[in-house]
Amino acid sequence: MELGIGIGWRPEIADAVEALPGIDWVEAVAENLCTDHLPDSLVRLRARGVTVVPHGVSLGLGGADRPDPARLADLAARAVLLGTPLVTEHIAFVRAGGPRTASPRLEAGHLLPVPRTWEALDVLCENVRIAQDSLPVPLALENIAALISWPGEELTEGQFLAELVERTGVRLLIDVANLHTNHVNRGEDPAKALDELPVEAIAYVHVAGGIEKDGVWHDTHAHPVTRPVLDVLAELRSRIAPPGVLLERDDDFPPAEELAGELTAVRATLEAAGKARSRSTSETEASGHGGVAPAASPVGSADDTATAADDITTAATGARATDTGVAVDGARDRVAVAQTALLSALVAGTPAPEGFDHRRLGVQSRALAAKRADVVAKVAPELPGILGDGYRDAFLSYARTRPMSAGYRRDALDFAEQLLIAGRPADDAARRRLTHWWQDRAAAKPPRRATRLVRAARAAIAGR
Repeated sequence: MELGIGIGWRPEIADAVEALPGIDWVEAVAENLCTDHLPDSLVRLRARGVTVVPHGVSLGLGGADRPDPARLADLAARAVLLGTPLVTEHIAFVRAGGPRTASPRLEAGHLLPVPRTWEALDVLCENVRIAQDSLPVPLALENIAALISWPGEELTEGQFLAELVERTGVRLLIDVANLHTNHVNRGEDPAKALDELPVEAIAYVHVAGGIEKDGVWHDTHAHPVTRPVLDVLAELRSRIAPPGVLLERDDDFPPAEELAGELTAVRATLEAAGKARSRSTSETEASGHGGVAPAASPVGSADDTATAADDITTAATGARATDTGVAVDGARDRVAVAQTALLSALVAGTPAPEGFDHRRLGVQSRALAAKRADVVAKVAPELPGILGDGYRDAFLSYARTRPMSAGYRRDALDFAEQLLIAGRPADDAARRRLTHWWQDRAAAKPPRRATRLVRAARAAIAGR
């Protein structure tokens, strides 16, 4: 399906998105939509014939466990509600621990990279098939950005994606900003990745901004799209005309005219790269090959990538587990242990697993804590209102010893609870406000914790 040029729909820029000229489609974060009704803005866009694609962030298809049926059912319901031609998710893990490792469940609150090993691929492929069987429309998966690399990886990104497509038939959502991020952070050549992956499987493309700090590229989705990212988009366009290209922006939203300017730059990049490809094809035909045999396929064409995928599969035969039955269960256990060790180091302060770059793990850990603080401030804006300038330092201190075990709303409640148990904030009026906020929202608590909170609440009320 040809999607055209689109933009990520977010509530903060809903009016701007509706007013932008030349928008063919939008993408909305699936978890931010109710399963029984749509925001008015999306209803109006759909009435104008604008396609809306739900983009999931919480399935964790690269994790050790099989996909949660409830999460799959929710994503399927959103697909039906939107009448979408496809749904998208990520090649990532977002949680670890639990029964498989006999350890507490940990939530990353972020997309983390899957090790590019045959075992991890076996697990991912089975998870993808489960998801495909549960969804009413085709699934496309996105390559993610990463600050860290797994030791002992056996495949490049392009090879990993090619094998995934070969085994499952899943479509690809290629994020060129993420290819640039991995170039800066992990030394991976975007052109090589594009050469190796099956470009004919691309459903659409993401373009987004970021920023470089101390030699590390942060895929913020809160900064303008840079020229290097547009260069990767041009590199992709030199191989294939993608069915759709979408601009993502998730924070620090600029005025509508700046968004329009970024979309203009995307269109110009695609047009220039398309013309360059046409000239190259014409020159090849004029050299005498056009009338004798089919023109040579561009680098990274379907023929080239199919051959590369066949070579990868052949070379790996006998060297990896099959992706059925007991072998995959064993692979799941080993992947679970590895992912739990990594996530625990990132969010719980446990020792770094062997082979990882300790400095990069520290950068990632701080980034995860900062993201938690930012998202909690959005889902529970009363907290920074109550705590004032002390909110961020208090939350980061809490996050250092309290890994997230559920979603961000639960995280907000747990943060408030820990402050109250510690007799904070020191200001009596602020503590009373926090007490009432927590009481209005908290679910039932285990007796020990509830008792402490009741005492804290009584102390706060007594101090009026």
